[in-house]
Amino acid sequence: MNSPIKYELIKESSETKARLGKIHTPHGEIETPIFMPVGTRATVKAMTPEELKEINAQIILSNTYHLYLKPGHDIVEEAGGLHKFMNWDRPILTDSGGFQVFSLGNMRKINEDGVEFKSHIDGSKHFITPEKSIEIQNALGSDIMMAFDECVSYPSDWHYVKDSMERTTRWAKRCKDANKNPDKQAIFGIIQGGMYKDLREQSARELLELDFPGYAVGGLSVGEPADILMQVLDYTVPLMPADKPRYFMGAGSPDYLIELAIRGIDMADCVLPTRIARNGTVMTSRGKVVIRNAKHKRDFTPLDPECSCYACKNYSKAYIRHLFNVDEILGSRLATIHNLHFLIKLMEDLRESIREDRVLEFRRDFYLKYGGFDYLGKLDNYRL
Repeated sequence: MNSPIKYELIKESSETKARLGKIHTPHGEIETPIFMPVGTRATVKAMTPEELKEINAQIILSNTYHLYLKPGHDIVEEAGGLHKFMNWDRPILTDSGGFQVFSLGNMRKINEDGVEFKSHIDGSKHFITPEKSIEIQNALGSDIMMAFDECVSYPSDWHYVKDSMERTTRWAKRCKDANKNPDKQAIFGIIQGGMYKDLREQSARELLELDFPGYAVGGLSVGEPADILMQVLDYTVPLMPADKPRYFMGAGSPDYLIELAIRGIDMADCVLPTRIARNGTVMTSRGKVVIRNAKHKRDFTPLDPECSCYACKNYSKAYIRHLFNVDEILGSRLATIHNLHFLIKLMEDLRESIREDRVLEFRRDFYLKYGGFDYLGKLDNYRL
C-alpha cells in the first residue's frame, strides 16, 4: 500500500548536507527543514490554533502518553480525532509515548512485551506495548505516528544499549504490523544505538529493511555533550534514506536547529521555546533576553527590533517585564508567540539560504549576532 507521506527533494546545498524539501501529508504540505512546535496535551501552551497559523506553524506535535492518560484516546477518537478535537486542520505528528514512559525511571519496568509504568498523575498502573501505542495513535488520527522505542540515558553501557536497540527494532516491526490505518497514517522508525557508531549502523540497517516512510534519530539530547551529539549525527544521518524525511527528536535552540539542518536533518521539535517563554526568557537575533531582569524596567524597545511578530510590533520590553512581575498570563503568551515566531522565521530564512546556496554565510552571520555555536571552535571549520 502506498504511504500517505511523501518526501519531495527540491534542492541540495552545494556547501553542506542541508536540503530543501517538502513533505506531503493528508493534511497539507510541510516545507523543510522545519521546526515543529510541541502541543503535548492537544494544545501548544498559551497559543490558539489561529495564532499558530499566523506565525506559519506548518505542523505541530502531540503526546501519546499524556493524551492516553487524559482525556483518554477514546474520548479524542469519539470527538473525531485530534484534528477536530483541537481545531487544527494542518499536519500533526504524535510521538509514541516512549520518551515520557522511560523518563519515569523507577516508576516503570521494561520487558519484551512492553513497559509497565505508574502514572505520574495518580500512581495508577498501566502497560503499554508497541501495539497499544499504535492503537492510541490510530485513535488520535495523527498524520505521522512514531514507533514505540526505548530512549536510553547517557551514559549507558554498550551491552545495555545493544539489547535495548535490538528490542526497539523488534518493537518497530510490531508497530508497523499493528497500524490499522496505513492509508492515512504513516509510522516513522526511530534509529537508536546511543553514542556507539556500530550500534547506530546496525539500527539503521535493520530499520531500513522495514521500509518506513520516514526515519528519526532518537536517543540524543539526553545529556550528552554537544560535540558528541554532532559526531553521532555526522555518521548517522548518511545512513538514512535520501528520499524520505529525516527527523531529529528534541532540539529547539537556534544554534542546534542550524547545525542539524546543515547535516541533512529535515524536521526537529522541542518544548524549549515555549517552556523558557513561560519562565520569562526570549530568543532574539542578539541572543537570549531574560525579560524579568531589572535593566528592562525602562526599556521601551521591542523584544527584538528585527522581529515582526505580534509581541514585537505592539509591546515593549518594559511592558512585558511588568506583566511577568505581576504574574499576568499575557506575559507568557507574548513571550511564547515571540519565541515560536522567532524559530519558525529562522527556519524560513534558512530554507531561503539553501535555495540561494549561501548556507554557511547565513550560519556565520547568524552566529556573529546571536552568539556562536562553538562546537567546532571556528565558524568556518565545517567540513563535509
